[in-house]
Amino acid sequence: MKPFRYERADDVSSAVTALAEEPEAAFLAGGTNLVDLMRLEVATPEVLIDVRRLTSDRIEELPDGGLRIGAAVPNSDLAADDRVRRRYPMLSQALLSGASGQLRNVATTGGNLLQRTRCPYFQNVTTPCNKRAPGSGCSALEGHQRDMAILGSSPACVATHPSDMAVALAALDAAVTVRGTDGERRIPVTALHRLPGDTPERDTVLARGELITGVELPPPAHLIPSRYRKVRDRASFAFALVSVAAALDVADGTVREVRIALGGVAHKPWRATTAESALHGAPATGESFRDAAAAELARATPLPGNAFKVPLARNTMVSVLLELLEEGR
Repeated sequence: MKPFRYERADDVSSAVTALAEEPEAAFLAGGTNLVDLMRLEVATPEVLIDVRRLTSDRIEELPDGGLRIGAAVPNSDLAADDRVRRRYPMLSQALLSGASGQLRNVATTGGNLLQRTRCPYFQNVTTPCNKRAPGSGCSALEGHQRDMAILGSSPACVATHPSDMAVALAALDAAVTVRGTDGERRIPVTALHRLPGDTPERDTVLARGELITGVELPPPAHLIPSRYRKVRDRASFAFALVSVAAALDVADGTVREVRIALGGVAHKPWRATTAESALHGAPATGESFRDAAAAELARATPLPGNAFKVPLARNTMVSVLLELLEEGR
């Protein structure tokens, strides 16, 4: 690990200003991802600005019945909160599937959203990687492909986003609040992360110096029951090959509302809008679910080493929706 300077800002404004003025600085909260990358010398910030105590570590009720989650809320506290478990069960399930208990005790809500890909080529400084070193090439195109993207990728990058929590938040229409040198703004989670295009080194739409201060969950409305399922190679310490966050509301045998997001398949949490559109007003049947899943995955462009993800994603989507249908009866 290369030497760095540690600073603790007094407030959010001074932290934002400090990062904006330091071209080689990074925010530090829980550090569960950043410190690992620093050990590998994938990330080499000259300054770490500690923001752990600057943002809220509380979960608060919103006037409309939703919840505001402070950026410093530990993942373990968020997963265990009774309001989250009752109103947004898919979020609690996603968090509990995301890491070990020790890591969940340290990892923060804001940091979880901003964790970087676990692509082996991104983490290996001896191999070409456009995300780590723009213009050097994508080693995964001719290398290990099992964990790579099947949706929204580009010739520049086929890596996937690792967060489980972000997939559930995308399905729930959550939004992040951020603070930067130009003030505050609110960004839907579905718009926070970027597809790679020609600039895969940019993970999000955040401007230099912007700090996530919280996450807002809308009222659950009719979106109970909900569920998160993670398919992986082993039961612990493994990232998703495919994951599905879904919520389904059925009335008189017809789909009244549905939310679906996929993980492990793209450079960002993938909101399955094509499948949702196909299901709105459709019969709540296995056939409809299969047709909608197939329509969503028609755009998939798998590599030879991860073509299995297409039927895996389709079957997982259908299975989760059938379980929600049964649960709602």
